[in-house]
Amino acid sequence: MERVPISKFKATCLALLDRVKRTGRPILVTRRGEPIAQILPPPPPERSEWLGSFRGTGRIVGDILSPAAEGREWEILRQ
Repeated sequence: MERVPISKFKATCLALLDRVKRTGRPILVTRRGEPIAQILPPPPPERSEWLGSFRGTGRIVGDILSPAAEGREWEILRQ
């Protein structure tokens, strides 16, 4: 783990935070050689996959292969 004195941390705070996020390696901030803070990378984002999220929740009721309506009913709907 990299150790950084507080004076350097104050001067380069944003750059150090970007580096921690990019590399994933924590930084230990020290004052007079004594640790006072630890900068950790953020946890990975939780991804909720929407594809397949309803798997196993549906039921097939009835015949799914035959037409939903007979031919004459379709003709009535066209009018």
